[in-house]
Amino acid sequence: LCKTSAHSDSNVRSFKTECPHVFKSSSPHIRKMYFPVIRKDMKTRLNSYSRYIAITLIVSIIAAMIAATVLEKIYGTVFVSKHIYSSPLFISAWIILSISSLVYVCARKLYKRLITFFIHISFLVILSGAIVTHTSGIQGYLHIRKDIQPADTFCTYDKGTHMLPFSISLSEFTVKHYPGTQSAMDYVSKVTITDNGTNTEAEISMNNILEYRNYRFYQSGFDEDRNGATLSVYYDPYGIMITYTGYLLLFISMVLFFLEKNSMFRRLIKQARQSGMVVLFMTLSCSSMYASADVPQTIPYSTARSMCRMHIYYNRRICPLQTLAYDFVNKIYGKSSYKGLTPEEVLTGWFFYYDDWKEEPFIRIKSSHVQEILGSGKYARISDFVDTDGFKIERVLQNVSDINQRRALEEANEKFSIISMLCTGSILKIFPLHDNEDSSCRWYSVSEKLPDDIPHDKWMFLKYSMNYLSENIYKGNYKEAEKITGKIRKFQTEEAKEGIPDDFRFRTEIFYNKWTRTRLAAMLCLTIGICGFIYQNRLLTRRKSIHTGLNKALTAGLYIISFYIFSIIIMRGIISGHFPIANGFETMMFMAATSFIITIAFRRHLLGFSSFGYIIGGLAQLVAMFGESNPAITPLMPVLSSPLLSIHVMTIMISYSLFALMMLNGITAETMLHGRDDMTQEINKLATVSRIMLYPAVFLLAAGIFIGAVWANVSWGRYWGWDPKEVWALITMLIYSAALHSGTLNRFGNNVFFHRFSIIAFLSVIITYFGVNFIMGGMHSYA
Repeated sequence: LCKTSAHSDSNVRSFKTECPHVFKSSSPHIRKMYFPVIRKDMKTRLNSYSRYIAITLIVSIIAAMIAATVLEKIYGTVFVSKHIYSSPLFISAWIILSISSLVYVCARKLYKRLITFFIHISFLVILSGAIVTHTSGIQGYLHIRKDIQPADTFCTYDKGTHMLPFSISLSEFTVKHYPGTQSAMDYVSKVTITDNGTNTEAEISMNNILEYRNYRFYQSGFDEDRNGATLSVYYDPYGIMITYTGYLLLFISMVLFFLEKNSMFRRLIKQARQSGMVVLFMTLSCSSMYASADVPQTIPYSTARSMCRMHIYYNRRICPLQTLAYDFVNKIYGKSSYKGLTPEEVLTGWFFYYDDWKEEPFIRIKSSHVQEILGSGKYARISDFVDTDGFKIERVLQNVSDINQRRALEEANEKFSIISMLCTGSILKIFPLHDNEDSSCRWYSVSEKLPDDIPHDKWMFLKYSMNYLSENIYKGNYKEAEKITGKIRKFQTEEAKEGIPDDFRFRTEIFYNKWTRTRLAAMLCLTIGICGFIYQNRLLTRRKSIHTGLNKALTAGLYIISFYIFSIIIMRGIISGHFPIANGFETMMFMAATSFIITIAFRRHLLGFSSFGYIIGGLAQLVAMFGESNPAITPLMPVLSSPLLSIHVMTIMISYSLFALMMLNGITAETMLHGRDDMTQEINKLATVSRIMLYPAVFLLAAGIFIGAVWANVSWGRYWGWDPKEVWALITMLIYSAALHSGTLNRFGNNVFFHRFSIIAFLSVIITYFGVNFIMGGMHSYA
C-alpha cells in the first residue's frame, strides 16, 4: 500500500490523513522513502501561502496609499503622515511583505536566474534601507545667525533636541541673482564648523549639501535681514547607504535584463520579428482662416516691431517686449492675433490708443454667469466692466459663495487688471538700474517712482523718454519713434550689462514667439491619429494592408512633426538656459517628442504604432496648452537647478508614453474582439507588442522614481517624503509590475485580460500626472 501511494503526492497526503498510525509506527526505512514527497508537499504549501500573503499585502498597501492621498487633501499632510504612513500597521505590512516576497522568491528558485533574482532582491534592499532610516534616522532643523554663539544642538521635528558632536556658526549669508535681475538663483550660507578646537570653513547652498561626521545640512530658509539662516539637519549613517546600494543593484540588474539572451523580453522581440507585424495608418488634414473688419487704430507694424524688440523684465527674467505682447493677446483674447493684427500691434494699440480699444470686444469670458453680469457675449469690452455704480465684478464678488463662480469672476477680474496695468505702464518694466550694493539690477516700470540718488541726466532720460516716444507716435513721426526705441535698447544694454541676453538667444526667442503654433499642430496630429486608428481597424478586420503611397506620406509627416516638436524644445532650452522640462507645458511637449521617437523607431515592426504615435503626440500637445495658450519661460527655481531633474523627468515621461501606447493597443484589441470572431491571431500579436513595451516602461518608471529619490535627498534631505505624486508613481509601478508576473498571476497569461488590464491600469497614469497636478497638490504640483 505504501509503495503504491508513493506514486502520487495526493495519494500520500490522503494516506497520511486516513492512516496516521502507519507513519507513526513505520520503520525509519519507510519514513525515509516518503520524506522527499513530504518535503515537496511542504514546499508547495509554503509557496502557496507566501504567494497569497504577498498578493494580499500589495493590494492592501495600494489601497491604503490611495486612501492616504485622498485623506491628505481633506485633513492635511500631518494627519496622514501620523495615522497612515508612520503607523505601526503600515510599516509592519511592508516588513511582512518583504519577508513573504523573499520566501516566495526562494521557493520559486529564482536564484537560478540570477538577473531576475537580483531585481527582486534590490527592492528588498531598498525597503530595508527605508526601514533603517525610519527607525534610526534623526531629522530636525537648526537656526544660526552671525550675531549669536555657535550652535551645538538642533531641534527635532517631534519637538525634542539633539546634541551635535561639534558646533556650527554662520559666517555669511548671500543671495545670488540671475545676471541683470533680482530673481534669486541660489541661496548660500558660509559656515564655520568647530570640532575639538579645529575650525573648518564650508559652504551650503541649494543642491549643495554639507556632510560632516554623518550629519547632513541643507539650506532651508533665511532671515529677512540676511544675517541668519535656517538649515535642515539629517543624521542617517546607515539607511542612505543601504538604500543607495539597492538603487545601484536595481539599475545594474535592469540593464543586464535587457542584455540577457534568454530573458522574456528578448523572447518577445524574437516572436514579434517572426510574426511579421504590419503598420497601418492614414491621414487627414484641415486648416482654417480668420478675417474681420473694423480694425481699431494702431501704429504701423514696423514701428510696433521696433518697440517690441526692447528688453523687459517679465516673469523673473529679461526678454523681448514681444514676449509680453504674445502672452497678453493669448491670455486676454485666447488666440494669437486679433482681427488680423499681430500681438505687437495689439499691445502698442492698447498702450497708445486706449480710448479706441476700450470699446473692442477683446476680453474672452468663458463663464455664462460672468457674461450675464457684464452684459456681454463671449467677448467683453473694458467698458462692460463698469457702470454708474462702479466696478461690477467687485460688487458681485462680495456675495458669491460658489467656488466655481468665484473662480470665473476672479479670472475676468485678472484680465481687466492686466489691461489696466498695460495702459498705465506699470507692467512695462523696461528701465534697468544697477545696484552696486548687492550687484543686482532692478528694473523700473514706466509709471514707477525712480530713486532720487541717480545722476540727473539718467533721471531725465528715464522720466521723459516714453513721453517723447508717445508724442512722436501721436504726431505720426514713426521713424523718429523707432530711433527713440533704439536709444532705450542701447541704455538697457549699457545698464544691465551681462544680464541682457546675447543676440542669438534674443533672436531665437523672437523666432519662437512668431512661429510656435502648438495648438494647430495638436489638432493636426489628433486628426491624423484618430482617422488612422479608425482606418487601421477597418483594414485589420478585412485583413488588408495599407497603400504604399499613403504609408510613405504619413511617414514623412512623422518626421516633419517630430522636427517641429524638437525645434520647440530646443528653442525653449536656448531661451531659458536650461533643459526645458521644468513645468507642465514642457514635460508634455517632451512626452509628445518621446511618442514620435518611439513611433519612428518601431513603426515597421509593431502594429498600429503610427496612428498611436499621432494620437499620443497630439494629446500631449493639447494638454500642454491647458491653463495658458503659451506658458511663460522662466528661470529655474534654485531647487530645480540640478542635472538630475532632466534625467528624472525624461525617464518617467518615456515610461508614460509607453503605457499610453499599451492602452491604445488594448483599445484596438477590444475593438477587434467585438468586430469579428476570427481575430485571435491579430489580438495575440497586439498583446506581444504591449508586452514588449511593458518591460522598458516599468523599468524606466522604477528608474525615474529612484532617480527622483536621489534628487530629493540632495535637495531636501530625504529620499522619500510620501508626497502625493511620489505615492501615485509608486502605485502605478506596483500596478503595472503585476503584469510582469504572469507565471504567478496566471490571468495575465490570457491576452484578452492583459489588453483590458492595459486600458484600466492607464487610469493610474492619468491620476499620477493630472490628478496630482490639478487636484491633490503637493511639492510636485508645479510639474
